[in-house]
Amino acid sequence: MSNENSRISSALFGELPDGQKITRYTLENKSGASVEILDLGGIIVSLNVPDRDGKLNDIVLGLDDPAQYLNESPYFGAIVGRYANRIAKGKFSLEGTDYSLAVNNGPNALHGGLVGFDKKIWNVEPFEGADHAGLSLTMVSEDGEEGYPGTLKVNVSYKLDDDNNLTINYKASTDKTTVINLSQHTYFNLNGHNSGNILDHEVFLNAASFTPVDENLIPTGEIVAVENTPMDFRQAKTIGRDIGVENEQLDVGGGYDHNWVLDRQDMENMELAATVYEPTSGRFMEIMTDQPAIQFYTGNFLDGTVSGKAGYNYQYRGGLCLETQHFPDSPNQVNFPSTVLKAGEEYNTTTIFNFSVK
Repeated sequence: MSNENSRISSALFGELPDGQKITRYTLENKSGASVEILDLGGIIVSLNVPDRDGKLNDIVLGLDDPAQYLNESPYFGAIVGRYANRIAKGKFSLEGTDYSLAVNNGPNALHGGLVGFDKKIWNVEPFEGADHAGLSLTMVSEDGEEGYPGTLKVNVSYKLDDDNNLTINYKASTDKTTVINLSQHTYFNLNGHNSGNILDHEVFLNAASFTPVDENLIPTGEIVAVENTPMDFRQAKTIGRDIGVENEQLDVGGGYDHNWVLDRQDMENMELAATVYEPTSGRFMEIMTDQPAIQFYTGNFLDGTVSGKAGYNYQYRGGLCLETQHFPDSPNQVNFPSTVLKAGEEYNTTTIFNFSVK
């Protein structure tokens, strides 16, 4: 794709059932860390970072066949939108108009509907500088698509630098008032994508409260303190420590599958949202964001039936997701931060994943 000294390369990943070819782009930094991203869904299909001995390993769950991403994937590695997470009953009102969305998660709309941004083929433009390589992905979501109002122009950029920062920036504009909530749905296993469950990963969440959910995983509207509950990750602890305790919210979620309200000093700037440490490999991940919340999900719906990369079947709790975002169901919850985007405004948000060792 470019000269041999380039940090960016590309190759055919495979074909969809309709014959469309899917391209895989690889970004590499000077230490040998790399990320592979598809034009399908902006999907992060692999991410290789060093352990404490300098050994590279792929730490994200993924698939080898692009058709699987259309039919079998639980959003592995994908950009999710137009609205990440759930909207109750697939309905909301905006400026006096009622909207009905495609329902694809029991009674709810989830991650943009039947054909969300994870199933779109994006236009890709590579870019690189002295210390980084990146991809700029663009697409247009038409007015009325999946029931959402407004033609939405979207740009998502991925950038891998020499300090092992993976920076994701999301921008969008609309010609009509709409709602938007974009996120990245990578499943991480810092010991390697094919290394079993994530219960020994130590997680810190910079959040003193969370939004409880009902039996359909829709927020009740309350914002509840995590203190003296298994939802308290203000001191890093292993996922396995409290995931099995008797608790109504853990029962409803089948484990952790909730939205934490980040303790933000300043709603404009990047702040630490979460960290993950895996003691066997020594890998340590820090997440910085300007978003108000993070969805922490522990792979509770993985059950060993999805055949992943190199034929490895991803087991129950084989990966964890930390999705920086706005709150679920915000269009129906007046006390939640607004997800409304109007014509003439720009949606612009950034999240950084930094990888190091301890």
